[in-house]
Amino acid sequence: MTHTFFKHPALAALLLALGLGSAHAQNAWIVGQSAPLTGGNAAFGNDIRDGALAYFKQVNAQGGVAGAPIELLTLDDQNQRKTAGENTTKLLQTRGLVALFGYASATLSLDAMPQAEKAGVLFFAPFSGANPVRKPSAVVHTLRASYGDELEKMLAFWTSLGMKQVVVVHYDDEVGVQNFGVVNDYLVRQGKTPKAFSLKRNAVIDAAKLNELIALKPEVIINTVLSGPAAEISKQLAARGQFVPMSSLSFVGAQQYITAAGDAAAGVSISQVVPNTAASLPVVRECAKALQDHGITTPMNSTQLEACIGAKVLAEAMRRSKRPGDAKALLAALRNLGSYDVGGFAVHYGPEQNHGSKYVELAMVTRGGRLRN
Repeated sequence: MTHTFFKHPALAALLLALGLGSAHAQNAWIVGQSAPLTGGNAAFGNDIRDGALAYFKQVNAQGGVAGAPIELLTLDDQNQRKTAGENTTKLLQTRGLVALFGYASATLSLDAMPQAEKAGVLFFAPFSGANPVRKPSAVVHTLRASYGDELEKMLAFWTSLGMKQVVVVHYDDEVGVQNFGVVNDYLVRQGKTPKAFSLKRNAVIDAAKLNELIALKPEVIINTVLSGPAAEISKQLAARGQFVPMSSLSFVGAQQYITAAGDAAAGVSISQVVPNTAASLPVVRECAKALQDHGITTPMNSTQLEACIGAKVLAEAMRRSKRPGDAKALLAALRNLGSYDVGGFAVHYGPEQNHGSKYVELAMVTRGGRLRN
Protein backbone atom coordinates (compact mmCIF):
# COMPACT_ATOMS: atom_id res chain seq x y z
CA MET A 1 0.00 0.00 0.00
CA THR A 2 1.47 3.35 -1.00
CA HIS A 3 1.43 6.03 1.62
CA THR A 4 2.88 9.50 2.04
CA PHE A 5 4.13 11.42 5.07
CA PHE A 6 4.34 15.20 4.59
CA LYS A 7 7.34 16.48 6.55
CA HIS A 8 8.05 19.75 4.69
CA PRO A 9 5.85 22.51 6.15
CA ALA A 10 5.92 24.72 3.06
CA LEU A 11 4.88 21.89 0.74
CA ALA A 12 2.15 20.73 3.11
CA ALA A 13 0.84 24.26 3.54
CA LEU A 14 0.72 24.80 -0.22
CA LEU A 15 -1.24 21.60 -0.79
CA LEU A 16 -3.61 22.40 2.02
CA ALA A 17 -4.18 25.96 0.83
CA LEU A 18 -5.15 24.56 -2.54
CA GLY A 19 -7.58 22.21 -0.86
CA LEU A 20 -5.77 19.17 -2.21
CA GLY A 21 -4.59 17.57 1.00
CA SER A 22 -3.30 14.07 0.42
CA ALA A 23 -3.44 12.21 -2.84
CA HIS A 24 -4.72 9.25 -0.85
CA ALA A 25 -7.33 11.11 1.17
CA GLN A 26 -10.14 8.83 0.04
CA ASN A 27 -8.34 5.74 1.34
CA ALA A 28 -6.20 6.93 4.25
CA TRP A 29 -6.41 8.10 7.82
CA ILE A 30 -5.30 11.74 7.62
CA VAL A 31 -4.10 13.14 10.96
CA GLY A 32 -3.21 16.83 11.25
CA GLN A 33 -0.70 18.33 13.63
CA SER A 34 0.70 21.79 14.37
CA ALA A 35 3.98 21.62 16.28
CA PRO A 36 7.07 23.77 16.97
CA LEU A 37 9.53 22.16 14.58
CA THR A 38 11.71 25.29 14.70
CA GLY A 39 12.15 28.04 17.27
CA GLY A 40 12.71 27.96 21.03
CA ASN A 41 10.79 24.73 21.68
CA ALA A 42 11.85 22.84 18.56
CA ALA A 43 13.35 19.84 20.35
CA PHE A 44 10.04 19.19 22.10
CA GLY A 45 8.00 19.61 18.91
CA ASN A 46 10.21 17.32 16.87
CA ASP A 47 10.10 14.65 19.57
CA ILE A 48 6.29 14.77 19.59
CA ARG A 49 6.18 14.40 15.81
CA ASP A 50 8.81 11.65 15.72
CA GLY A 51 7.16 9.55 18.44
CA ALA A 52 3.84 9.55 16.60
CA LEU A 53 5.37 9.19 13.16
CA ALA A 54 7.42 6.18 14.25
CA TYR A 55 4.34 4.35 15.51
CA PHE A 56 2.25 5.20 12.46
CA LYS A 57 5.08 3.99 10.24
CA GLN A 58 5.09 0.68 12.11
CA VAL A 59 1.32 0.32 11.65
CA ASN A 60 1.61 1.12 7.94
CA ALA A 61 4.33 -1.48 7.49
CA GLN A 62 1.77 -4.04 8.69
CA GLY A 63 -0.88 -2.92 6.20
CA GLY A 64 -2.31 0.13 7.97
CA VAL A 65 -5.71 0.17 9.65
CA ALA A 66 -8.69 -1.33 7.82
CA GLY A 67 -6.44 -1.57 4.77
CA ALA A 68 -5.61 2.15 4.76
CA PRO A 69 -2.38 3.91 5.80
CA ILE A 70 -2.14 6.59 8.46
CA GLU A 71 -0.73 9.89 7.20
CA LEU A 72 0.58 12.53 9.60
CA LEU A 73 0.53 16.09 8.23
CA THR A 74 2.72 18.27 10.46
CA LEU A 75 2.94 22.04 10.05
CA ASP A 76 5.50 24.15 11.90
CA ASP A 77 4.07 26.77 14.28
CA GLN A 78 7.44 27.93 15.72
CA ASN A 79 5.82 27.84 19.18
CA GLN A 80 3.58 30.77 18.24
CA ARG A 81 -0.11 30.69 19.22
CA LYS A 82 -1.28 32.69 16.19
CA THR A 83 0.59 30.43 13.77
CA ALA A 84 -0.83 27.31 15.43
CA GLY A 85 -4.32 28.70 14.90
CA GLU A 86 -3.57 29.48 11.24
CA ASN A 87 -2.10 26.00 10.75
CA THR A 88 -5.26 24.50 12.20
CA THR A 89 -7.40 26.38 9.68
CA LYS A 90 -5.28 24.93 6.87
CA LEU A 91 -5.35 21.42 8.29
CA LEU A 92 -9.12 21.42 8.64
CA GLN A 93 -9.39 22.19 4.92
CA THR A 94 -7.72 18.86 4.13
CA ARG A 95 -9.98 16.39 2.39
CA GLY A 96 -10.34 13.27 4.54
CA LEU A 97 -8.86 14.72 7.76
CA VAL A 98 -10.05 12.59 10.69
CA ALA A 99 -8.25 14.13 13.70
CA LEU A 100 -5.96 16.83 15.05
CA PHE A 101 -3.26 15.35 17.26
CA GLY A 102 -0.39 16.17 19.59
CA TYR A 103 -0.35 19.97 19.84
CA ALA A 104 2.62 20.94 22.01
CA SER A 105 0.93 23.07 24.68
CA ALA A 106 -2.33 24.52 25.92
CA THR A 107 -1.34 27.91 24.54
CA LEU A 108 -0.84 26.43 21.06
CA SER A 109 -4.22 24.70 21.43
CA LEU A 110 -6.27 27.75 22.45
CA ASP A 111 -7.14 28.93 18.92
CA ALA A 112 -7.23 25.41 17.53
CA MET A 113 -9.79 23.79 19.84
CA PRO A 114 -12.73 26.06 18.91
CA GLN A 115 -12.06 25.33 15.23
CA ALA A 116 -12.03 21.58 15.89
CA GLU A 117 -15.28 21.86 17.84
CA LYS A 118 -16.96 23.80 15.03
CA ALA A 119 -15.79 21.21 12.49
CA GLY A 120 -16.71 18.24 14.70
CA VAL A 121 -13.18 16.83 14.41
CA LEU A 122 -11.39 14.99 17.23
CA PHE A 123 -8.70 17.09 18.95
CA PHE A 124 -6.59 14.43 20.64
CA ALA A 125 -3.70 14.23 23.10
CA PRO A 126 -2.44 17.81 23.41
CA PHE A 127 0.80 17.86 25.42
CA SER A 128 -0.71 19.75 28.32
CA GLY A 129 -2.56 19.13 31.54
CA ALA A 130 -3.65 22.76 31.88
CA ASN A 131 -7.23 23.75 32.58
CA PRO A 132 -8.04 25.09 29.06
CA VAL A 133 -7.63 21.65 27.48
CA ARG A 134 -9.75 20.03 30.20
CA LYS A 135 -12.91 22.10 29.89
CA PRO A 136 -16.05 20.19 28.80
CA SER A 137 -15.88 19.61 25.05
CA ALA A 138 -17.44 17.27 22.53
CA VAL A 139 -14.17 16.83 20.64
CA VAL A 140 -11.20 17.57 22.94
CA HIS A 141 -9.79 14.42 24.53
CA THR A 142 -6.55 14.32 26.50
CA LEU A 143 -4.19 11.44 27.17
CA ARG A 144 -2.27 12.65 30.22
CA ALA A 145 -3.03 13.60 33.80
CA SER A 146 -3.90 17.18 34.66
CA TYR A 147 -1.41 19.74 35.96
CA GLY A 148 -3.52 19.74 39.10
CA ASP A 149 -2.72 16.03 39.52
CA GLU A 150 0.99 16.72 38.92
CA LEU A 151 1.19 19.75 41.19
CA GLU A 152 -0.61 18.05 44.07
CA LYS A 153 1.86 15.16 43.85
CA MET A 154 4.93 17.41 44.01
CA LEU A 155 3.49 19.82 46.59
CA ALA A 156 2.51 16.94 48.88
CA PHE A 157 6.12 15.75 48.68
CA TRP A 158 7.70 19.12 49.50
CA THR A 159 5.25 20.15 52.21
CA SER A 160 5.77 16.76 53.90
CA LEU A 161 9.44 17.75 54.22
CA GLY A 162 8.48 20.99 55.92
CA MET A 163 9.05 23.34 52.98
CA LYS A 164 6.96 26.47 53.48
CA GLN A 165 8.06 29.18 51.05
CA VAL A 166 7.04 27.97 47.59
CA VAL A 167 7.80 30.11 44.54
CA VAL A 168 6.00 29.29 41.30
CA VAL A 169 7.77 30.15 38.05
CA HIS A 170 5.10 30.68 35.42
CA TYR A 171 4.39 32.50 32.17
CA ASP A 172 2.52 35.80 32.40
CA ASP A 173 -0.23 34.65 30.05
CA GLU A 174 -3.64 33.04 30.43
CA VAL A 175 -2.36 29.49 30.88
CA GLY A 176 0.56 30.47 33.10
CA VAL A 177 -1.65 32.44 35.50
CA GLN A 178 -4.03 29.47 35.72
CA ASN A 179 -1.11 27.16 36.57
CA PHE A 180 -0.13 29.49 39.42
CA GLY A 181 -3.74 29.46 40.57
CA VAL A 182 -3.71 25.67 40.91
CA VAL A 183 -0.70 25.85 43.24
CA ASN A 184 -2.19 28.74 45.18
CA ASP A 185 -5.51 26.95 45.74
CA TYR A 186 -3.73 23.82 47.01
CA LEU A 187 -1.46 25.66 49.44
CA VAL A 188 -4.14 28.04 50.73
CA ARG A 189 -6.06 25.00 51.93
CA GLN A 190 -3.00 24.21 54.06
CA GLY A 191 -2.64 27.73 55.38
CA LYS A 192 0.27 28.59 53.09
CA THR A 193 0.59 31.21 50.36
CA PRO A 194 3.00 30.74 47.42
CA LYS A 195 4.80 33.57 45.67
CA ALA A 196 4.64 34.10 41.92
CA PHE A 197 7.61 34.67 39.61
CA SER A 198 6.29 35.45 36.15
CA LEU A 199 8.18 35.33 32.85
CA LYS A 200 7.33 36.50 29.38
CA ARG A 201 7.50 33.76 26.78
CA ASN A 202 10.81 33.76 24.89
CA ALA A 203 12.25 36.40 27.25
CA VAL A 204 15.92 36.23 28.29
CA ILE A 205 16.63 35.53 31.96
CA ASP A 206 19.50 37.84 32.87
CA ALA A 207 21.25 38.41 36.20
CA ALA A 208 18.76 41.10 37.23
CA LYS A 209 15.81 38.79 36.61
CA LEU A 210 17.43 36.01 38.60
CA ASN A 211 18.02 38.46 41.44
CA GLU A 212 14.25 39.03 41.51
CA LEU A 213 13.72 35.29 41.94
CA ILE A 214 16.30 35.01 44.72
CA ALA A 215 14.77 38.00 46.50
CA LEU A 216 11.59 35.93 46.96
CA LYS A 217 13.66 33.61 49.22
CA PRO A 218 12.30 30.34 47.82
CA GLU A 219 12.64 27.17 49.86
CA VAL A 220 11.40 25.27 46.83
CA ILE A 221 10.76 26.33 43.23
CA ILE A 222 7.83 24.90 41.31
CA ASN A 223 8.56 25.33 37.62
CA THR A 224 5.70 25.48 35.10
CA VAL A 225 7.65 26.86 32.12
CA LEU A 226 9.52 25.27 29.23
CA SER A 227 12.96 23.67 29.29
CA GLY A 228 14.83 26.79 28.09
CA PRO A 229 14.02 29.17 30.96
CA ALA A 230 13.94 26.35 33.52
CA ALA A 231 17.44 25.28 32.49
CA GLU A 232 18.68 28.86 32.52
CA ILE A 233 17.47 29.32 36.11
CA SER A 234 19.20 26.09 37.16
CA LYS A 235 22.47 27.02 35.46
CA GLN A 236 22.58 30.55 36.85
CA LEU A 237 21.84 29.34 40.37
CA ALA A 238 24.59 26.75 40.06
CA ALA A 239 27.02 29.37 38.73
CA ARG A 240 26.40 31.39 41.90
CA GLY A 241 26.96 28.35 44.07
CA GLN A 242 23.34 28.27 45.18
CA PHE A 243 20.99 25.32 45.24
CA VAL A 244 17.24 25.63 45.63
CA PRO A 245 15.14 22.46 45.43
CA MET A 246 13.10 22.51 42.23
CA SER A 247 10.26 20.46 40.78
CA SER A 248 9.04 20.85 37.22
CA LEU A 249 5.81 19.93 35.52
CA SER A 250 6.05 17.31 32.79
CA PHE A 251 5.47 20.26 30.43
CA VAL A 252 9.17 21.11 30.77
CA GLY A 253 10.13 18.11 28.65
CA ALA A 254 12.44 16.03 30.85
CA GLN A 255 15.13 15.18 28.33
CA GLN A 256 14.98 18.62 26.75
CA TYR A 257 15.55 20.18 30.18
CA ILE A 258 18.36 17.76 31.12
CA THR A 259 20.16 18.45 27.85
CA ALA A 260 19.82 22.22 28.23
CA ALA A 261 20.76 22.38 31.93
CA GLY A 262 23.65 19.94 31.84
CA ASP A 263 25.21 19.27 35.25
CA ALA A 264 22.91 21.86 36.84
CA ALA A 265 19.95 19.53 36.28
CA ALA A 266 21.08 17.13 39.01
CA GLY A 267 18.68 17.02 41.93
CA VAL A 268 15.70 18.48 40.10
CA SER A 269 12.52 16.42 40.23
CA ILE A 270 10.25 16.26 37.19
CA SER A 271 6.76 14.84 37.17
CA GLN A 272 6.14 12.11 34.62
CA VAL A 273 2.77 11.29 33.05
CA VAL A 274 3.91 8.15 31.24
CA PRO A 275 6.07 5.28 32.52
CA ASN A 276 9.82 5.62 32.78
CA THR A 277 11.50 4.93 29.45
CA ALA A 278 13.69 2.35 31.20
CA ALA A 279 10.66 0.42 32.50
CA SER A 280 10.25 -3.18 31.41
CA LEU A 281 6.80 -2.73 29.90
CA PRO A 282 5.54 -3.99 26.52
CA VAL A 283 4.57 -0.49 25.32
CA VAL A 284 7.98 0.93 26.25
CA ARG A 285 9.76 -1.81 24.28
CA GLU A 286 7.34 -1.45 21.37
CA CYS A 287 7.80 2.31 21.10
CA ALA A 288 11.57 2.12 21.52
CA LYS A 289 11.73 -0.34 18.62
CA ALA A 290 9.43 1.78 16.48
CA LEU A 291 11.66 4.82 16.99
CA GLN A 292 14.78 2.79 16.25
CA ASP A 293 13.22 1.42 13.05
CA HIS A 294 12.27 5.01 12.15
CA GLY A 295 15.94 5.97 12.27
CA ILE A 296 16.11 7.67 15.69
CA THR A 297 19.53 6.74 17.07
CA THR A 298 19.32 8.39 20.50
CA PRO A 299 17.58 6.64 23.42
CA MET A 300 13.83 7.21 23.56
CA ASN A 301 12.75 10.02 25.88
CA SER A 302 9.44 10.52 27.72
CA THR A 303 8.11 12.98 25.13
CA GLN A 304 8.60 10.50 22.32
CA LEU A 305 7.05 7.75 24.42
CA GLU A 306 3.98 9.84 25.22
CA ALA A 307 3.53 10.69 21.54
CA CYS A 308 3.91 7.02 20.60
CA ILE A 309 1.34 5.97 23.22
CA GLY A 310 -1.06 8.64 21.96
CA ALA A 311 -0.57 7.41 18.41
CA LYS A 312 -1.31 3.84 19.50
CA VAL A 313 -4.54 4.87 21.25
CA LEU A 314 -5.59 6.83 18.18
CA ALA A 315 -4.83 3.85 15.92
CA GLU A 316 -6.95 1.62 18.15
CA ALA A 317 -9.88 4.04 17.77
CA MET A 318 -9.34 3.91 14.00
CA ARG A 319 -9.40 0.13 14.10
CA ARG A 320 -12.71 0.16 15.94
CA SER A 321 -14.30 2.80 13.70
CA LYS A 322 -13.30 0.91 10.49
CA ARG A 323 -14.03 3.99 8.35
CA PRO A 324 -10.98 5.75 6.84
CA GLY A 325 -11.72 9.40 6.11
CA ASP A 326 -14.76 9.53 8.41
CA ALA A 327 -14.00 12.03 11.20
CA LYS A 328 -17.33 11.54 12.95
CA ALA A 329 -16.90 7.77 13.10
CA LEU A 330 -13.42 8.14 14.60
CA LEU A 331 -14.63 10.64 17.20
CA ALA A 332 -17.43 8.26 18.21
CA ALA A 333 -15.00 5.35 18.46
CA LEU A 334 -12.63 7.29 20.72
CA ARG A 335 -15.48 8.58 22.90
CA ASN A 336 -16.62 5.00 23.44
CA LEU A 337 -13.20 3.35 23.68
CA GLY A 338 -13.68 2.32 27.30
CA SER A 339 -10.65 0.88 29.09
CA TYR A 340 -7.69 0.16 26.83
CA ASP A 341 -4.32 -1.22 27.94
CA VAL A 342 -1.63 -0.17 25.47
CA GLY A 343 0.89 -2.53 27.06
CA GLY A 344 1.33 -1.83 30.75
CA PHE A 345 -0.26 1.63 30.61
CA ALA A 346 -4.04 1.92 30.65
CA VAL A 347 -6.35 4.68 29.48
CA HIS A 348 -10.11 5.03 29.78
CA TYR A 349 -12.56 7.03 27.65
CA GLY A 350 -16.33 7.22 27.72
CA PRO A 351 -19.18 9.59 26.89
CA GLU A 352 -18.53 11.44 30.17
CA GLN A 353 -14.79 10.73 30.35
CA ASN A 354 -12.63 12.84 28.00
CA HIS A 355 -9.37 12.45 29.92
CA GLY A 356 -7.64 9.12 29.54
CA SER A 357 -5.18 8.96 32.43
CA LYS A 358 -4.35 10.25 35.92
CA TYR A 359 -0.93 8.57 36.04
CA VAL A 360 1.72 10.73 37.75
CA GLU A 361 5.13 9.80 39.12
CA LEU A 362 7.95 12.02 40.38
CA ALA A 363 11.38 11.32 38.95
CA MET A 364 14.70 12.79 40.09
CA VAL A 365 17.53 13.80 37.74
CA THR A 366 20.75 12.05 38.79
CA ARG A 367 24.28 13.40 38.45
CA GLY A 368 24.64 11.29 35.32
CA GLY A 369 21.69 13.06 33.69
CA ARG A 370 19.24 10.20 34.07
CA LEU A 371 15.72 10.16 35.45
CA ARG A 372 15.18 7.88 38.41
CA ASN A 373 11.75 7.25 39.93
